[in-house]
Amino acid sequence: MSFLENLEKRRSIYNLGKDIDVDQAIGTIKEAVRLSPSAFNSQTSRVLILTGKEQDRLWELVTEDLRLTMSEQGASTEAFEATKAKLASFGAAAGTALFFEDQDIIKNLQEQFPIYAENFQGFSEQHTGIAAVNAWTALAEINVGGNLQHYNPLIDESVAKTWGIPTSWKLRSQLVFGSIEEAAGEKEFMNDEDRFRVFK
Repeated sequence: MSFLENLEKRRSIYNLGKDIDVDQAIGTIKEAVRLSPSAFNSQTSRVLILTGKEQDRLWELVTEDLRLTMSEQGASTEAFEATKAKLASFGAAAGTALFFEDQDIIKNLQEQFPIYAENFQGFSEQHTGIAAVNAWTALAEINVGGNLQHYNPLIDESVAKTWGIPTSWKLRSQLVFGSIEEAAGEKEFMNDEDRFRVFK
């Protein structure tokens, strides 16, 4: 398949299972992140990949953190149950790749290149987005589905404590991956006239 065909194949798949070659998926994520570009070749992305019992542990942890947060905010029992069911669907997947950005490297770059200092956080956000979507697309190429979640910063402390994450790593997203149990529906696109301007 061509690169654009793989981009088209990459969709948000929410009904995921565990029937994949986990080692192949892990290797694919690592290689996609390794090959992803970053400003000044800073390679700021860090990834925690969880499968098996550690995958279960993650989504139990997320569920408890959200239960406490929603309770503090006065959310109804019904609202939490709906959230709990959604989180259980993520836990049913084969694994989750948690994407972080190393703030120490960003601070060093800001000191080395003061003229660009205010831009390095933006560069970092671009890098983590590139790394995540490259991993997601590479997984789609081997018929592994995924969806990208953002439970940070609610789960930052629990994740860091549970898996010994360095204090300089800032959590940015969670790529849930697994076997495709139900395909995504048709995707709608806005009109090209509203999105692009081309001059020749």
